[in-house]
Amino acid sequence: MDVQTHYRACNLCEAICGLEIKHQDGRVLGIAGDRQDPFSRGHICPKAVGLQDVYEDPDRLRRPLKRTATGWEEMGWDAALDEVADRLRQVRDHHGPHATAWYAGNPSVHNSGTQLSAPGFLRALGSRHLFSASSVDQLPHHFAAWQLFGHPLLLPVPDLDRTDYWLILGGNPLVSNGSLMTAPDVGNRLKAIQARGGRVVVVDPRRTETAARADAHHFIRPGTDVFLLLAMAQVLFAENRVRLGRLADFTDGLGALEAAVAEFSPEQVAGVTGMEAAVIRQLARELAAAGRGVCYGRVGVSVQEFGGLCLWLVSALNALTGHLDEPGGAMFATPALDVLGKPGLYDRHDRYRSRVRGLPEFMGELPVVCLAEEILTPGPGQLRALVTSCGNPVLSTPNGRQLDAALAGLEFMVSVDIYLNETTRHAHFILPPATGLETAHYDVSFHALAIRNTARYAEPLFAKGPDARYDWEIFEGLRQRLGPDAYDPATAPAPENPEAKIDLGLRYGAYGKQGLTLDALRAAPHGVDLGALRPRLPQALRTAGQRLDLAPPLLLADLDRARRALAAPPALAAGQLLLVSRRELRSNNSWMHNAPRLVKGRNRCTLHLHPADAAARHLAEGQLVRVRSRVGTVELPVELTASMMPGVASMPHGYGHHRPGIRLDVAAQHAGASINDLTDETRLDALTGNAALSGVPVWVEGV
Repeated sequence: MDVQTHYRACNLCEAICGLEIKHQDGRVLGIAGDRQDPFSRGHICPKAVGLQDVYEDPDRLRRPLKRTATGWEEMGWDAALDEVADRLRQVRDHHGPHATAWYAGNPSVHNSGTQLSAPGFLRALGSRHLFSASSVDQLPHHFAAWQLFGHPLLLPVPDLDRTDYWLILGGNPLVSNGSLMTAPDVGNRLKAIQARGGRVVVVDPRRTETAARADAHHFIRPGTDVFLLLAMAQVLFAENRVRLGRLADFTDGLGALEAAVAEFSPEQVAGVTGMEAAVIRQLARELAAAGRGVCYGRVGVSVQEFGGLCLWLVSALNALTGHLDEPGGAMFATPALDVLGKPGLYDRHDRYRSRVRGLPEFMGELPVVCLAEEILTPGPGQLRALVTSCGNPVLSTPNGRQLDAALAGLEFMVSVDIYLNETTRHAHFILPPATGLETAHYDVSFHALAIRNTARYAEPLFAKGPDARYDWEIFEGLRQRLGPDAYDPATAPAPENPEAKIDLGLRYGAYGKQGLTLDALRAAPHGVDLGALRPRLPQALRTAGQRLDLAPPLLLADLDRARRALAAPPALAAGQLLLVSRRELRSNNSWMHNAPRLVKGRNRCTLHLHPADAAARHLAEGQLVRVRSRVGTVELPVELTASMMPGVASMPHGYGHHRPGIRLDVAAQHAGASINDLTDETRLDALTGNAALSGVPVWVEGV
């Protein structure tokens, strides 16, 4: 067979870069950027080649596994699905419908099959104990969007291709390729801002890769971004720089917001943030003076104890400076497939609470910080079973060791996953779906977060094996078996391919009348460009009366916590540092560490430390150090760098592949240490339930 070419989008991160894959006789010959993709324009990052490694990985599971007294055994699909459904039904019958929990990992959103089929399974499961990676790093974004715009999925993104001033708080888009902002080729887009005379400014406790390319970088003490944002808003009001523009016609709460921020002057917050008052004023003035500017906050402002307040204030600043819903500012995509669902006021908040700590539900799920305690704490309502989808929460959620211990005591656990990893090793069954190059894919979520309106559908490159099942076949098979009627394989309808849902969504979407269908996307393998972002307010608002309230009561009330923290900042014990995480360009999730090309080279699992902090502890470059927090201790080499703010240490996430019983041969050779063996499940944003992973107090000492 001659060499052939296949086009698709990379689904390993949010950037969805277009790929050109050369292949022959079932083998991948090479992966390059698709220069004809109108969105990514030929750009890819090193992760793209990982698709080949995952497809060819000898450790990737291809048939169901059952844990037995003598070890793991492969079995047939029908028998596996029958047994899993039977065990789930037993737990439901003996302990009630809410005794089983669900955890969805990040890759679940990167696969349209899982995203469109899992909800049917969850309805059949009938539990309200739903958890996901969203409460690890992004619930504050959704909470603020709900409060301001009426729906948690109505998220504004920076209009990078037209902005002249980009203020980045706690984000590193050159490495993340954009996060909650689908923006391939960020590097060249950043250069273009500077080439047209614009400026890029970064505020972060670490001089990140993005900060190194920016026009200015300012250190900030971890966990204090809320005070910077409050002070910037105070400056705008005090100096009469508020310009709502056309938003004034449908905006409320301006006076209440002005009164709420009045006490947070730059001088008041300079000490706690570690930023000079003059710098804070300068940032506010620059944002206000920019003809086309935008403030963008991501993980660093989301994973702290005031994440909800931070993301509210980011959007408020964009509104106050005339940069919300305007070209070059923070805008809303018009996706071809609408993810918001039926119109109406959104009310999925605090309808029920967790049993042990009383944490409120939001978006139909509970905070993952309480998952372990709900399993470990005896009594009525105790969790007895768990279903995981494409997730490794032992490595990705706070206090992973506690969750590790909790999973070992479950009555039943099943994982839909392609690997036997640190989490799935506790499962009684592992159901591995066909993956990556074997699947069709439409980026349901990430087109809705794109900085330009686009759409793309990819057919499978390779046929799945004869003994393989797609993820939607697995979830549909379980749904049918958990239904009220007895399951009969002879009469059961075939699982519904999500292609039909995608086609219907496109036909009834914003571009359906223009002929955008699934067949139209099939005929455009490089994707279709649907134009630049355009203003959508007030029509897109899901609020009462389609009004924008800049001072929502829930957020104003939460300011009391910030006032108390400013009046009495938490004190560190002698010798303590504040720990923050970092992301590596070749990594996104823990399962990427089993791809040889993504982990080769230098050791990336090191503790970054400022030379002054190292000298105070008599530490030398490369020395093995012990890092200790309230919940645990890890050991890893230290790497000295002036890119760290003094008093702050940094570790990458996703490592910790030293646990026994896993089948990740490559990852085990690059085991590293898990930052989530240090993060604390008791630290969270009380408003949104999101884990407060940033700024964990730690001690560092030589081994």
